[in-house]
Amino acid sequence: MVSRYSIENARAGQQHDGGTAASAHAYSTLEVFGEGTVSAAADRATIVLGVETEKPDLQAALEENARQIADIIQALYRMGIPAKNIQTSEYRIEMQYDFVEGKQVFRGYRVTHMLTITADRVADTGRIVNEAVTHGANIIRSITFSISNPLAYESQALTLALRTARFKAETMATTMGVRIGATPYKVQELSASTEPIPFYSAKVMAATTTPIQPGQLTVKATVRVWYFFA
Repeated sequence: MVSRYSIENARAGQQHDGGTAASAHAYSTLEVFGEGTVSAAADRATIVLGVETEKPDLQAALEENARQIADIIQALYRMGIPAKNIQTSEYRIEMQYDFVEGKQVFRGYRVTHMLTITADRVADTGRIVNEAVTHGANIIRSITFSISNPLAYESQALTLALRTARFKAETMATTMGVRIGATPYKVQELSASTEPIPFYSAKVMAATTTPIQPGQLTVKATVRVWYFFA
């Protein structure tokens, strides 16, 4: 962020015996931006996977898809994944067509059922994917890593952002030969964000040991701060 110097007028009355004086003073303000960044290890994974089934007969497609999804869910239960961490995020039934000699020819039905699975232990991510594929999953749409409690890291980033803004203001004040107030007269939080880490998306994966490394997340905070100076 680029620091910006601006002049504003403020009115301040002085208290005297018997009443308020009419005298006022003009103050100048210094406006700066500060940014803070904190790295944190991901402790939660969100996995979106499912089954896509295509058959000429709709009932057959529905039954096979439902059986495979049920097998996947039961396998996840056996791993210790609670029911509240497994949710249907998409369910679609589509008619499929081929084009033969320029004509649309009905081919069958496609049933898609996607599950969103939350892993409270990122170390289980690879096993969850493998178990799902073993029991019929043929779509791995995404794996996203995040922080279950980002507030502590956002507070750290915000503290760093305020310190950065103070450092900028002091540097500018020293350069100009002026002094700034001990505390800012106005602070505005512009942003505080934790960006999840998208891992990958795949159509089909082999049911072997899948090494998955979540890496580090970046938590950012940005503030806009005004100081009086004289």
